[in-house]
Parts: sequence; structure tokens; C-alpha cells
Amino acid sequence: MKNITGITEQIIKALTESEKTITFAESCTGGRIAAAFTAISGSSAVLNGSCVTYSNEIKHLWLGVNETVLEKFGAVSQQCVAQMLEGIKDLAGADYAIAVSGIAGPTGGTELKPVGTVYIGLQTPFSQEVFHCFFHGNREQIQEQSVVFAIEKLYETLNFGNF
Repeated sequence: MKNITGITEQIIKALTESEKTITFAESCTGGRIAAAFTAISGSSAVLNGSCVTYSNEIKHLWLGVNETVLEKFGAVSQQCVAQMLEGIKDLAGADYAIAVSGIAGPTGGTELKPVGTVYIGLQTPFSQEVFHCFFHGNREQIQEQSVVFAIEKLYETLNFGNF
């Protein structure tokens, strides 16, 4: 995996200095974003908590993702990730949130949503953005690419002063 330790440390430093917090709702990444943060000393100052919401039922029960959204658009959709962001941000009381849902494979893909389809969302105090990504590789590579993308997007947001 690309070394993201350096930028994760910088993110933690920036959030600490601005007295801001972050939280994560992860599906296909299975907690890897939270693991990248908790591997760094000082992360407890900014990480309020994290949820692995793998099933649709837990996305609904824990994060309040509307069942109609899950039925109409599926868990791997912009609409679902947007609601995951709102749900985890509210649940954890954080300033920032990242949410991820995708198909890491090797099974589960369809013609419309092939393996490697991942939606990654970033919620700041001022905005919400959901990115539709397509990654290549095996299951682990798709998970790793998703983690790197999410952390790099957060870094870009903080680096450009969009607090």
C-alpha cells in the first residue's frame, strides 16, 4: 500500500491544532481507515469513533440510512454514502466524517456496478462531497486504494484550508 502515514500524521496535527474531530463509517474497507489513524500516536485527540457498517441492516439501524435508498439505489451508491456521512457525523458528534461503500470483489459485481466500484464521501463542517471511484486489482488492492483515496481527499481538503 502507498505510504499514507505521513499525510495521516499531518491530518491529525491539523485537526488537533484546529480543535476539530473526525469519524468514519466504513463498509468495504472494513475499518482500515480507522486503523490508519489509530496507528498514529495522538489520534485519540481527534478520532471520536468509527463504525464498520457492512450490512444494509446495520447501515439503516446505526446510521439511519433510509431503507428506500437502500432498495432503490443500493448500498453502493452516492445516495447511501451521503446518508452514511450524515448518520456517522451525527452519531459521533464529529466535525468531519468519511464514509465508504463499495464492491471489493472478487464477487458481488454487476454490469452496472462492477467489482472495484466504490463511493467515498467526505463531510466537512461546510460541505459534503461523494466521489464515484473505480479501482482495479484484487480485493485487498481495491480496499487499499479506497483507503488511500479517502485519506488523500481529506488531506487535500485540510491542506487547502477548507476547514
